[in-house]
Amino acid sequence: MQEKMVYVGHLECYQKSNEILEKLLSVKVSASQVYRITDSYGEQIGKTTERQERTLTPVNENEVLYAEADGGMILTRKDGWKEVKVGRLFKSGDCIHASPKPGQISHSQYMAHLGNSKTFCRQMEDVIDAYEVNGSSLVFISDGASWIRNWIEDAYPNAISILDYYHAAEHLHQFAEKHFPNQKRRKDWTDRQKELILQSKVTTVIRNIKRLNAGKAAQQLIDYYQTNKDRMDYSRYTQMGAGIIGSGAIESAHRTVVQKRMKLSGQRWSAAGAQNMLNLRVTSMNGRWDKIIALAKYNFKEAA
Repeated sequence: MQEKMVYVGHLECYQKSNEILEKLLSVKVSASQVYRITDSYGEQIGKTTERQERTLTPVNENEVLYAEADGGMILTRKDGWKEVKVGRLFKSGDCIHASPKPGQISHSQYMAHLGNSKTFCRQMEDVIDAYEVNGSSLVFISDGASWIRNWIEDAYPNAISILDYYHAAEHLHQFAEKHFPNQKRRKDWTDRQKELILQSKVTTVIRNIKRLNAGKAAQQLIDYYQTNKDRMDYSRYTQMGAGIIGSGAIESAHRTVVQKRMKLSGQRWSAAGAQNMLNLRVTSMNGRWDKIIALAKYNFKEAA
């Protein structure tokens, strides 16, 4: 019964969970009971080695391991909006392309941490290192966040680090919106620069931006591309692994791991309660619910 309470509690708000349990099992439990049990199991699972275990199959010689990380906000009771850092690992062999539909990833491993980047990066390293890959077999895709870029450069200097193409294009569009009042001219110029970026000709794009003499806005865009140009060799990246150059996988992870359960209307979390829920969400998403079943065998009477 405790395992069922945790399962429903990690999927739905506690006020709704007791209704679901009563409807399906004809057993009455209060929302506070569901909360206590769910929170207790989340705390316990956080003390296990779940976050360090490899949940994907080994990376084959002709595969690459993709690693993505990003931050998103949840509302806490004490400190207001705080950032949850989420990581996702998946292999190129698990990427399914069924054109014209968007691609899918059949298996992933997730991590999530409410707190500082140093702790999160250490957790990511524990899992990445378990796969024993490096060099061109390890590919990071991220936006321009400095904490992610610096971490990759320090911890995995021989890995491939890709700037998310869509972030690079978004910066270009934002600049063009301000500089080109004429819509057609703006579109023609922007489309041409994006073609050059995909051809790994970011130096040419920088030169084209300089020719506009657009002042501070242009310099900001140039600085952004200069800082990240070593991560913008897209013509090469599209020939590696599954050819992925965008961070859509980690954006999807934020929705499924965090937002779907932890950003419901009116929700505010304690720091400990949020991390406990993240532990459960990650465990479930990683296909390791057997960890919860194993804990249930101990029958946490005190929490009940």
